[in-house]
Amino acid sequence: MATDASNDQGQLSGNVLFYTKPEPLSREQHGTLGVSRVDKPFGFATAGHVVPLTVAEFGLAALSYPIIFAGDQKQPLAVMGLTAGQNLFIKEDGSFEVGAYVPAYIRRYPFVLANDEAQERMIVCIERSAEIFREEGADMPLFDDKGEPSEYTANAIKFCEDFETERRRTEQFVNLLTELDLFETKRAVFTPNNPDGTQGEPQLLADYFGVSEEKVRAIPAEKLVELRDSGALEKIYNHLSSLVGWDRLIAIASARMAHAGVPAAANLQ
Repeated sequence: MATDASNDQGQLSGNVLFYTKPEPLSREQHGTLGVSRVDKPFGFATAGHVVPLTVAEFGLAALSYPIIFAGDQKQPLAVMGLTAGQNLFIKEDGSFEVGAYVPAYIRRYPFVLANDEAQERMIVCIERSAEIFREEGADMPLFDDKGEPSEYTANAIKFCEDFETERRRTEQFVNLLTELDLFETKRAVFTPNNPDGTQGEPQLLADYFGVSEEKVRAIPAEKLVELRDSGALEKIYNHLSSLVGWDRLIAIASARMAHAGVPAAANLQ
């Protein structure tokens, strides 16, 4: 993995949420660039109603959001909104709701590791269009006077490396659940209230993969001990307990709708 600031710009591949055109971090291209505080620090994530999670984050994320698994790869996601393009935990001023866990995926921005297919390696990139970057008057430079990564940049690179390590651990965790055949399809459905006070037709919020409690109970005792000792069992129950968060999301969305004079949703089924 290449994490040094380099001007060797191979062909990058992959689509990454919140990033439109990541550029390989280079002292030649970004030597005069710095970062500054902005008015809406998390404004870039307002459209992210689901955000990737690593398994290391399950314990904290479960206190704020439903944790689901999605897609063929069963990617763990924190559900942060009920509709695409709306993150219920980011305020109009671009700040996060007090007490809500901020996923590492969001905290990593605007740095990211990207795949360089030509060199068969991962390289550090930045989202150049991010509002925190400044050519002049920046609070912290990306590179020091010697052209070396500043302390800020070095910490950001380390964060990306740690995130990549946890991403791979997460893949191993998902593979383990798949091998044990613990997944099942689940649905989140809610029933809206009509203007006359009656209940409307149930509406589908999401189809997703989740761990089956019945299948967990059927795991042989010896294997269950193995999962407990490895920490995987704790993460499984973090996921299962997090699913009560669907009701929390509905309550938040309902409160906003009520404030706007729109009939609120009712209960999750």
